[in-house]
Amino acid sequence: MDDASQPDAPTRRDAIKYGGAAIGGGLLAGCTGGNGTDAPGESNETDSSNESATESDESYSVTMEPVGTVEFDAVPETWLPYTGDYADMGVALGQADGLTGIGVRARFGTHLYDELPGVSVAEDDLTELWQDGTGKERFYELEADVHLIDPNFMINRLEWDRGDVDEIATQVGPFIGNTSFTRVYDWHEYRYYGLYEAFETVAEVFQERARYEAFEQLHDGVLSDVQSRLPAETPDVAVLYPAEVPPETFYPYRIGDGIQSKHWRDLEVGDALAAEGVADAQAGGGEIDYETLLEIDPDVLAIRLQGEITEEYFESEIASHLRNHEVASELQAVQNDRIIYGGLTYQGPIIHLFQLERAARGLYPDEFGDEQLFDRQRVADIVTGAFDDE
Repeated sequence: MDDASQPDAPTRRDAIKYGGAAIGGGLLAGCTGGNGTDAPGESNETDSSNESATESDESYSVTMEPVGTVEFDAVPETWLPYTGDYADMGVALGQADGLTGIGVRARFGTHLYDELPGVSVAEDDLTELWQDGTGKERFYELEADVHLIDPNFMINRLEWDRGDVDEIATQVGPFIGNTSFTRVYDWHEYRYYGLYEAFETVAEVFQERARYEAFEQLHDGVLSDVQSRLPAETPDVAVLYPAEVPPETFYPYRIGDGIQSKHWRDLEVGDALAAEGVADAQAGGGEIDYETLLEIDPDVLAIRLQGEITEEYFESEIASHLRNHEVASELQAVQNDRIIYGGLTYQGPIIHLFQLERAARGLYPDEFGDEQLFDRQRVADIVTGAFDDE
């Protein structure tokens, strides 16, 4: 890191300060780059500690572990996430214009917004934080009012130290966020947040309660309809990330409680990898090959890929390769044409709806076909503010 980039100046926002839980350390795990083929909580609890307290006409506070309570003297105008789940939350709350950057552009599913009238994010205009490492200088350059990032993610995945976090928090803007896309990191010893719990907290940061409640209502209706149409017996799925394309080995991802797996849990599938004790890639699990997969022989192969993945690309680069592979062709999922797209790693409330729909179609084509399972215009209206919140 370039320490010369640190300005010797008063804090940018003296009225914003931390309280509550300390920012813990943990095992330094590093982070891989963004070429699209590298490997690297969801819960149903509610918690009244997420309610913001209005202290005056403008100041308010928001509480989220591991940081604790953050006080705001005004609603943030610019904001910076690292992962696409928090980026999507901010966009859902109508804050796209204030989004200044992202960890890795390819891992943020902005292409999905193309289906929402009036909603867009200019991905090329976003500063990419990961550039052979994530230096503090980019945080100074962007000057975000708030960082929607778990500080422990910066410490344990990106090799910052506590001093780096405190410096940016005081010199630029506070951190508030919780690493909940997965639950396998051994350093995460504090509360996890489900998708809509984290989303509710972000709504408090931006004071956008009405938009949050509109999304929650839409989500609950879509999920209820989809689940009412699921078969009595659902398949066992292996979620895999190709180590290369076309794939010869894969990084395994277990369907745990993290936000990244919410659409699989919503569809009530079994976890073929967990049933055989295969370690998750994010917990240090190694690559697995076709011989190992043949021993597991899952009902469905769900191949996770980053970026915009068309049906044509998936067929030519993934599915046809497996069908023509000497070993992969012996898998029952391949023989039964049960190779489906597994989605993106990071999903907020908008991306989740798209991933739930595509996964439902892939798993149960006879039931869902090419049906649109949620109203695009309704989502767009919530994002743009053209909705009735009563």
